Amino acid sequence: MRRLLVGFTAALLVSTTAACGSSDPSTSSKGGKAAVKVGVIPIVDVAPVYLGKEKGFYSKRGIDLTLVGAQGGAAIVPGVVSGQFQFGFSNVTSLMIAADKNVPVKAVANGVASTGKDGGDFAGIVVKGNSPLKTAKDLEGRKVAVNTLKNIGDTSVRESVRKAGGDPSKVGFVELPFDQMPAALDGGQVDAAWVVEPALATVKGKGGRVIASNFVDLAPDLTVALYFTSQQYAQKNPELVKKFQEATRESLAYADSHPDEVRKVLTTYTKIPESTLQAMTLPKWPAEPNRASLDTLGRLGERDGLLSGTPDLDALLP
Repeated sequence: MRRLLVGFTAALLVSTTAACGSSDPSTSSKGGKAAVKVGVIPIVDVAPVYLGKEKGFYSKRGIDLTLVGAQGGAAIVPGVVSGQFQFGFSNVTSLMIAADKNVPVKAVANGVASTGKDGGDFAGIVVKGNSPLKTAKDLEGRKVAVNTLKNIGDTSVRESVRKAGGDPSKVGFVELPFDQMPAALDGGQVDAAWVVEPALATVKGKGGRVIASNFVDLAPDLTVALYFTSQQYAQKNPELVKKFQEATRESLAYADSHPDEVRKVLTTYTKIPESTLQAMTLPKWPAEPNRASLDTLGRLGERDGLLSGTPDLDALLP
């Protein structure tokens, strides 16, 4: 489960150029359905589209859906803009950074959200069971692992430190893949780690503790990620985009109300051990993005220097 919420830098610049002649309309597949490829990170968050495909939510709308696993947003965003994928999944900060760099992306559907429960979210800042660290304020002068520097991870961890009365500028961040964080904690390579499921369940299973729920500290019911396409593709294929939106909304709603089926479908595209699978806290999959939470995320991104100005959410969001 590497890089749930991956950012990107140089790849965005490449994709800006690629956008100039990309995103051809989908071709019809066998059976007359529109062939649509979606770039996804093979993680818990995208379970609804796997479930939706399995349930026929896309095919009944004439979409022949192919889910293509990618390492992270660094590959998915340029892949969407260049036409390799018609749609993609990415965390919101990465999409805000892309838009800030004039990369022509357009969100089309909600992706995943925090549970909004302090201590009961699918993401959190964790330490070893015998760690002296008790709160996010204690992270001052410590090394904290995040999966990607200058993205939603360090932005939200800083907010937890700030809310706990600490100075976030005194936190040292270390970039590590999520699946390597439990071992890094055990070995003392880092003092704390921002993890998501299933790494969160793995750490807790070894006696680790959650000292802050950084997504909850950032904003109530934070929208974490979205499905998106390129502006060019959206303009050329409005009906297909509408059908993808409808199918994805149905998939999100189904996943949110069928957690057992979510855990089952995860076994089809991940290698999460059964014991961890059952212990995981699932995220929420609301049908629509939480605009207020994204306003906060954008403001903090600007404050942290990730964005050159206030994001134009009216242009980015569906």
